[in-house]
Amino acid sequence: MDSEKTFTAFAGDRIVGAGALAEMLRATKLHFERHADAPVLIFDDQTGQQVEFDFRGTLEQVLERETPPAPGPGRPKLGVVSREVSLLPRHWEWLEQQPNGISAALRRLVDEASKRDPDAQRARRARDAASRVMMTLAGNRPGFEEASRALFAGDHERLQTLTRRWPIDLRRHLARLLGLAAP
Repeated sequence: MDSEKTFTAFAGDRIVGAGALAEMLRATKLHFERHADAPVLIFDDQTGQQVEFDFRGTLEQVLERETPPAPGPGRPKLGVVSREVSLLPRHWEWLEQQPNGISAALRRLVDEASKRDPDAQRARRARDAASRVMMTLAGNRPGFEEASRALFAGDHERLQTLTRRWPIDLRRHLARLLGLAAP
């Protein structure tokens, strides 16, 4: 899941669209054409966050509006984003002494930290994404709290046991987010 951003759209307990952005948009737009008033929840598979898209107009209009344009020729933009950072004075002093400036030092620190134990970081991100989806789609289901405890304990066998009466699409999606064999 790391290489390409993917999304999953649920109408109630059923997946109506999943995959890369354009693929999910096509399937979900088709669902809306058949069921105009049916509520749909769409999740970013990498984060578990709900996302919204504008499905007005034709499929071509939706795709044009919601899919990012292909990068043009030449060097792609770096995508630098400015944000506020609050640090203690000693941290600022240390950063100011680093070669190539504060921003370069912060980028190096982040790059080094992200290389440490990438498997554990990937597992944590998957667990957090599954937790967000589970809370939204299953927060009122029987066994939710115990299933949530099993998720955070890394007890996937118990999680699958506790969720066996939940809708199949939800169980399969959670298994996919966690990188498990689908139940």
